[in-house]
Amino acid sequence: MAVVVGVLVTLGTAPLQAAQSLRVLLAADVVKLDVQSNSSVWVSDSSRHGKAVRPAVRIVPAGKGFMVNGVRMMHEQLTLQGEQGLTLTFVKADGTAGTNGRGAIKAATIQRVTVPVSGLVHVVRRGVGALVINQVDLEEYVKGVVPAEVNSSWHPEMLKAQAVAARTYALYQQMLSANRDYDVVASVQDQVYRGKQGVDGAVLKAVEETRGLVLTYQGAPIYAAFSSTAAGLTEDAVNVWSKDYPYLKGVECPFDLASPYYQWTASFRKELLEHNLRQQGFPIGMITALTPSSFSRGGRVATLRVAHTEGELILRGEELRKAVGYMVVPSTQFTVESVGSEIVLSGYGAGHAVGMCQWGAKELAELGYPFSTILSYYYPDTQLQDMALTKAPIPPSS
Repeated sequence: MAVVVGVLVTLGTAPLQAAQSLRVLLAADVVKLDVQSNSSVWVSDSSRHGKAVRPAVRIVPAGKGFMVNGVRMMHEQLTLQGEQGLTLTFVKADGTAGTNGRGAIKAATIQRVTVPVSGLVHVVRRGVGALVINQVDLEEYVKGVVPAEVNSSWHPEMLKAQAVAARTYALYQQMLSANRDYDVVASVQDQVYRGKQGVDGAVLKAVEETRGLVLTYQGAPIYAAFSSTAAGLTEDAVNVWSKDYPYLKGVECPFDLASPYYQWTASFRKELLEHNLRQQGFPIGMITALTPSSFSRGGRVATLRVAHTEGELILRGEELRKAVGYMVVPSTQFTVESVGSEIVLSGYGAGHAVGMCQWGAKELAELGYPFSTILSYYYPDTQLQDMALTKAPIPPSS
């Protein structure tokens, strides 16, 4: 079955037709998938042969194919569909999975996740497990992102701003993903998507009232980055990703004081940082000192000097967050309080702080600003435009 619906055009030239669907990677390294439906589940293979199965399906990667309800299917991709959607429960390996002597998958640690979805579900054999990809209508995808990213009880104008940003981000990524099995990831790697979970009347209204609207720069969809709490200036993209987007420049954001992430303290074991840095390829001994050495215009740590028993390492602020965990160190706006067996940081804000500040947008909406004004503030020099009239994006300069 076709995985992509939509038309790619020459970058930055002809108008782009509205995307009909989006491929969302729900999980990788899946070692077991249970599928439930209120009606039968239609299962088809890569040769388009299919059958109806009721009321449930269990899929386990095996060999070069799958076991489906105990029956071997030697196909590298299966497609599932239900009349009223599907509820997926998948078990993921932790990345250290292997196989036993009989080719069956084993994993030391697993994660179990349940998500209800509409559209098609593609199960693609990869490595020791499988990719689970939801091919879903773009507007349905946006409905699944909004309540996963913000609280649906927030002001309607903020929900509209989030809907437009989510739609724009997805469209931008789709146009650059021709060589991948999917367009976006259903996590903070792109934007959080939980299918039908949390979709209520407020979310439906926000998405419908902004249907088809995207943010553009010079007629093309933008990279509509957003994060939770700026706690001061938002950040220039070039300081975070070393890529210069003309519409992702820092702006004042004194609107997010009510955020629970406005101020925080974090601590983590020094040995954890050492271990994870080595895992990421950094040659490092025992850390003796950790000192911020340069800052961005917004006051965030751009680089740190890491003194250790085998020398010195210069580490980017975002690399520290990645090594320790994005949830442990919410942002790069911090000071180092102490370095002993534990490293203690004191900081402000949450996320990369590029583009729209979600808690700031919430406050602006409550002050009476419409979603269009909120978006134009956080994404300077952009315009709201209907998807059918936009052009494919031009990749950012490196």
